[in-house]
Amino acid sequence: MTNIILCGGSGTRLWPISRTLMPKQFVKLFNDKSLFQLTVERNAKACDHQFIVSNAEQYFLALDQLEEPGIHSTFNIQHSTFLLEPVGRNTAPAIALACLNIDAEEIVLVTPSDHLIKNETAYLEAVSTAKLAAEEGNLVTFGIEPTYPETGFGYIEAKSRDSEKLEVGSGKFSVLDVRKFHEKPNAETAQKYLDAGNYYWNSGMFCFKAGLFLDELKKYAPEIYEACLEAYENEQEITQGQLRIRHEDMMAIPDESIDYAVMEKSDKVKVIPCDIGWSDLGSFDALYDELEKDENGNTLNDNHISLDSKNNLVIADDRTIATIDVEGLMIVDTGDALLVSKKGSSQKVKEVVKHLKEKGSELPKIHLTAHRPWGTYTVLEDTPGYKIKRIVVKPGKRLSLQKHYHRNEHWIVVSGTATVTVGNETKLIRPNESTYIKMGEVHRLANEGKIPVVLIEAQVGEYTGEDDIVRLDDDFKRN
Repeated sequence: MTNIILCGGSGTRLWPISRTLMPKQFVKLFNDKSLFQLTVERNAKACDHQFIVSNAEQYFLALDQLEEPGIHSTFNIQHSTFLLEPVGRNTAPAIALACLNIDAEEIVLVTPSDHLIKNETAYLEAVSTAKLAAEEGNLVTFGIEPTYPETGFGYIEAKSRDSEKLEVGSGKFSVLDVRKFHEKPNAETAQKYLDAGNYYWNSGMFCFKAGLFLDELKKYAPEIYEACLEAYENEQEITQGQLRIRHEDMMAIPDESIDYAVMEKSDKVKVIPCDIGWSDLGSFDALYDELEKDENGNTLNDNHISLDSKNNLVIADDRTIATIDVEGLMIVDTGDALLVSKKGSSQKVKEVVKHLKEKGSELPKIHLTAHRPWGTYTVLEDTPGYKIKRIVVKPGKRLSLQKHYHRNEHWIVVSGTATVTVGNETKLIRPNESTYIKMGEVHRLANEGKIPVVLIEAQVGEYTGEDDIVRLDDDFKRN
């Protein structure tokens, strides 16, 4: 069985910890592991191959997290395939493009990468049941048994538990016919769904044969199928295990979810009601419910000093946060942005992100620390006329051969030995040594050593934006 992992989405409702270039699935929220890593670990116990659908920027982030020691030992990274989308076109195209690259008879388990599942035993049992049902020619979805009238989820309406039950596997989980999919309801309708007993939260997880899904897609959404087929036929293999879709082909595919394209129309859909400790962590209120807390209901954080404060969500990376006589607040500090909100209002965070985008701010896109395929950089100071960064280059990696039109750069090595190319000259720069790159000069920074290179970069110029880079050669095939 192959696990198709969907890594799309920017997680705007968890801003400022979630950004476009570091969305919530890659943020390490639980025991120094990300939701993406937990997804891979969990599904590696049921699947022998991972097919990861991601955009090009997140590919290197995902690869880094897969190669971390604690994660790498749980599965064979050689059994992972990446499909890189230049732009997202929703879940139906993403799943279709993955299935086109998989044998038609292969059972696929489709999962988002940003969900939390706490009852792994029950989850794996549900997956085993879904696999058996999929082998019988069904499109299986996982319905979460609701515990309260949630208005933020779509619902799946099933037929009777008794009369329509499909007997497969151990019998611990029912496999029911689906009557209808429902959009996010208002509070009154959500309560009716809860009272009815045959409505389930739509988890966005599926299990089916790759070929069956494509057949149903061709039947009910032929325009999506044909566009995906053309994109698949034109896809490029950059390296073994890394497939890339052309931008023009991706833009030609209609933007549609799997629910609208197939699941709401097909007569082969089954649902497995599940109680697996599931959360989509779609808001800070949901995150608060899942994090460990002290005796006063405050989330545990070494940087938090609490005086007569209770039931607060406090997330802080570096700075100390002190609260006095406050209750029911959400305080999220990331160095370059501070969010303060009442609990229960976290769904409005996306409105803040919208406002920032309208202003042209970079805050929705990137953190002070940015991850690149060669390492990381952290912005220490950004003022008109100059910018100061801390750059870390991983062993054996190098930045692109590049030049800038609007800035000069000074590099001071703090640790490690940097191999620096400026113009036609290449030299080694050691700790406490520096070099200067004049505006317009072709240059490159590399680490040929065994330990990370750490340096301080001072940029001076009228414009120091990240788009002032002209790449002449790049190991990672970036534009």
